[in-house]
Amino acid sequence: MLTRKQHELICFINDRLADTGVSPSFEEMKEALDLKSKSGVHRLISALEERQFIRRLPNRARALEVLRMPDRPENVQTAKAGASATVPANLRAMPQPANDVIEIPLHGRIAAGVPIEAFEGHSMLSVPAALLGGGEHYALEVAGDSMVDAGILDGDYALIRRTEVARDGEIVVALIEESEATLKYFRREGAMIRLDPANRAYDPQRYDPRQVRVQGKLAGLLRRYD
Repeated sequence: MLTRKQHELICFINDRLADTGVSPSFEEMKEALDLKSKSGVHRLISALEERQFIRRLPNRARALEVLRMPDRPENVQTAKAGASATVPANLRAMPQPANDVIEIPLHGRIAAGVPIEAFEGHSMLSVPAALLGGGEHYALEVAGDSMVDAGILDGDYALIRRTEVARDGEIVVALIEESEATLKYFRREGAMIRLDPANRAYDPQRYDPRQVRVQGKLAGLLRRYD
């Protein structure tokens, strides 16, 4: 028997995985459940791990796998994940992991700190198909440390699903003034677009919407160990 918060968290994680193929960050989980600190998220995840509802995937940043879903009555609400309606009892089928490896284009380096120019390349990166959902994908090598609190480190490979639209709180590749690209949290702030880092050493960046074009959103990460 799960507590209400445990219920909300596993539903939020499961819905985000089904929607984007990547588990939410601790900051996103904290905001979704209206918790005061990330320590509360850690306790909930540990409780779900102990009950074998989820597990952490080794060697992958912010990677969680939902092993099974609890029974969910129709009057239980999910955490705020873009929908306010009650969740039906018949949950969506969980995707089965794939063992196939596919190749996607590797388009150079992208800044997770101060924006740097993104460039097209001709290299390909081999990626487990299980890390990717539907749609067209490409990869960018991360340069910088402004997304470290989201588990995105310098030298990681960001796996990006091509899209030109994004919701508040999603991690996107944003092309600024058609010349520089950066990896940041996407948020709307009045009439402006705000690109938020995940590192207190960096300030948010604000732009007129005409200056910013979304080129994709984060679908997964690859990390190599020497």
